[in-house]
Amino acid sequence: MTNSPHHRRQGLVPAGLVLLTVVPTAGGAVRIAELFGGAEVTQENARFFAAPAPVLVHIFSATLFCLLGAFQFAPALRRRRNGWHRAAGRVAAPLGLVAALSGLWMSALYPDAPGDGLPVRLLRLGFGSLMAGSIVLGFLAARNRDFRTHRVWMMRGYAIGQGAGTQAFTHLPWLLLVGMPTGNVRAGLMAAGWVINLAVVEWFIRRRRGGVRTGDAVRPAAPVTTPGTMSPR
Repeated sequence: MTNSPHHRRQGLVPAGLVLLTVVPTAGGAVRIAELFGGAEVTQENARFFAAPAPVLVHIFSATLFCLLGAFQFAPALRRRRNGWHRAAGRVAAPLGLVAALSGLWMSALYPDAPGDGLPVRLLRLGFGSLMAGSIVLGFLAARNRDFRTHRVWMMRGYAIGQGAGTQAFTHLPWLLLVGMPTGNVRAGLMAAGWVINLAVVEWFIRRRRGGVRTGDAVRPAAPVTTPGTMSPR
């Protein structure tokens, strides 16, 4: 039955991921409104006015990557829509790679925002590189028909891509109790968002029957029945 508790629980995962995407998407919409609405140039947003193309590319690609990726975790949709997983993945994976690379560009070349510093910059460069590498490894595994490894790496890439949504929640308690975090505190709160997402993915991977490990030997292709594909800020 499609309305069974099991199916409803399965639907909570993509719904939760869509809601998590809303947080950074709202921030991106505000940024776009600033750039095209003639907002005052401040110390915080001057770098975006000086070079708007990378941030616009990043907002567009990261938003679509996270939204498309959320529905890759909907088994019912994949069963009913033959070819959905493959078609959506062919769009989402390049978008994720563009999001990672544009984030790396901004991390390397934009001036630091007020309150940021070298630790934040290094975290963005590190996790952005991990995101790009995960997507490439997932793509190569799919080309080799190693679908287990493909799923593992794409989920890791997606977890990193959703970091901005989780970081809003890791920042919130400090923001309410102390004020705007800066320096090492901000770096720690940002790192926590990425680490939480990756920890959830690793738990999910190892929870699945048989314990999927990236070092497993390539097995004959089997029907895909588990979720597959799928900001610096």
